[in-house]
Amino acid sequence: MMRARAGETRAALLFISPWIIGFLVFTAWPVINSAYLSLTDYDVINDPNFIGFDNYVTLFQDPKVGLALRNTFVFTVMSVPVQLVVSLGLALLLNSAARATGFFRTVFFLPKMTPPVAIGILLLLLFNGQSGLINSALGLFGIEGPSWTTDPDWVKPGLVLMSLWTVGASVIIILAALRAVPQQLYDSALVDGAGWWRRTLRITVPMISPTLFFLFVVDSINALQSFTEAYTAFFGSGNTTYSNDAALFYVIYLFQQAFEFLHMGYASALAWVLFVVIMVITAVQILLTRRYVYYEGDRP
Repeated sequence: MMRARAGETRAALLFISPWIIGFLVFTAWPVINSAYLSLTDYDVINDPNFIGFDNYVTLFQDPKVGLALRNTFVFTVMSVPVQLVVSLGLALLLNSAARATGFFRTVFFLPKMTPPVAIGILLLLLFNGQSGLINSALGLFGIEGPSWTTDPDWVKPGLVLMSLWTVGASVIIILAALRAVPQQLYDSALVDGAGWWRRTLRITVPMISPTLFFLFVVDSINALQSFTEAYTAFFGSGNTTYSNDAALFYVIYLFQQAFEFLHMGYASALAWVLFVVIMVITAVQILLTRRYVYYEGDRP
């Protein structure tokens, strides 16, 4: 029996070896190498020059790092709750739809397939302060729209609104969770006279709280790593007309240091700081699950 188990183990390792090799070559090694590069002065052209923790000292003294972190945190705090609420609302509508649920499920998900670069260009077209579709629609109601792409106070709200373009995947995930809520819970609540709002708060949200928490963590990580849409809209293709510090997210600044200024060692230090920040925020979120997330297997 031990020989059979050893044979099964070798077969399993053989089947997953492509993934193991890919992980070691394309994930583990770059991570380890970036940790070393963060301790060096490296410009791609010359060999790395070991300088210890000088990059980290410079990082904490760099005012652009503080600005980029602040912009990233503000965007995350604004975008994640909005995405969750909109996704939950759309999923509730789909769950209550008797017909054409499959059609609308596809319609909501299709925008997720849009390339991020196209979303960045679409942002400039829709949120243009003079001729954008959003301000034109607001003008029909007598509302003067703001300068979404040039006013620092409105840059991040515009990016938050554009992030709603790709909530389709979250809608599908929440819809699957809604379909798994036992119907007898709703029936008992109806017998007790609970209305729709009370049933949603007391039954639906607690029963799908693990899914909401999963999306909360994933959306937070994605927001902290926001890059493509903002870079395309405000920094890409030599665009200087709309560029301003309000759109300077952390990963954009990291990208600039690495590929525009060739400060690879400094960029590696920036990447490791972001890694630590994401780990800390995720750990805090996980600790909160003990109080706010309900798992069906839990016992009172």
